[in-house]
Amino acid sequence: MTARVVKVRRAEKLTFIERLYFPMIVNGLWVTSAHFFRNLFGFLSGKRTAFVVQWPEERLDFSDAFRGQPVLVQLDSGKPKCVACGLCEFACPTDCITIVPGELVDSGIERYPLEFDIDMSRCMFCGLCEEACPEEAIVMSREVELGAFTRPDMLYKKEQLLVPEPMLKRRLEFIRSEYDRQHAAAEKRQS
Repeated sequence: MTARVVKVRRAEKLTFIERLYFPMIVNGLWVTSAHFFRNLFGFLSGKRTAFVVQWPEERLDFSDAFRGQPVLVQLDSGKPKCVACGLCEFACPTDCITIVPGELVDSGIERYPLEFDIDMSRCMFCGLCEEACPEEAIVMSREVELGAFTRPDMLYKKEQLLVPEPMLKRRLEFIRSEYDRQHAAAEKRQS
């Protein structure tokens, strides 16, 4: 939506009526009334012009760049993709991520998270954990409806955070496209 440019008259002297701000108050009431009656007549006639979502029956499809609740990517084997490097924990500005690493024997992955907790009451959905992860193991999902009656219920354990990789396909593709854009810009600077 475009906006019109309004030039502010700063150097001019205001008249007595303009100093009372009466014309601006009338103008504001006019704009408010026009919106009110347009929406009222649209509602009565069944032809709504305003954007309204009847939540929770209707849901919005957020953009790929939207950052909701951070979740762990789950492999087909049911295990997390995380290698417990601790970079997401270090990058988190609110210290809401806690990782306890464990070691695997006879496996392609040397480490895995014994415990992976995120305190959602402290998380500010900044996405720094996602950017710091070299394995694409922690991803910002589209889930925003978080609620609990007690503070300990907002501490999400590893089992609650695991989401199968196919359900996170759009976000993972978005992240990879961002990497490609950054690599292309770096290559352009080097040449």
